[in-house]
Amino acid sequence: MAGLGGHKLLLVEGAVLRRLKAEQVSLAKLKKGEARRDPLSEDLALAMGLLFKLLAPMRNVAGIENCARGIDAMAREEAAYWLGMAMHRRNPRRVLAALRLLLSAS
Repeated sequence: MAGLGGHKLLLVEGAVLRRLKAEQVSLAKLKKGEARRDPLSEDLALAMGLLFKLLAPMRNVAGIENCARGIDAMAREEAAYWLGMAMHRRNPRRVLAALRLLLSAS
């Protein structure tokens, strides 16, 4: 779907790790370069997919933080709607730009 790295990941790392810990997914014993697959709940998968897809092209630190908080506050249905729109539309960049605008303004 999308990936985050560098300072963008550092900005939302705490929130991502909290969500994973709540799902009892521990990354403590994961070695560098090692891959592992863990089952995730649908709610967590929706939020993480939307978070990574939305934040990947962003550069503004305040905007990234606002969008991350907005995604955390979203209901399951709302996150599913936005992720579905972002994945299955002809122009997903427009959908993501609209969501960034809505979440950055708040």
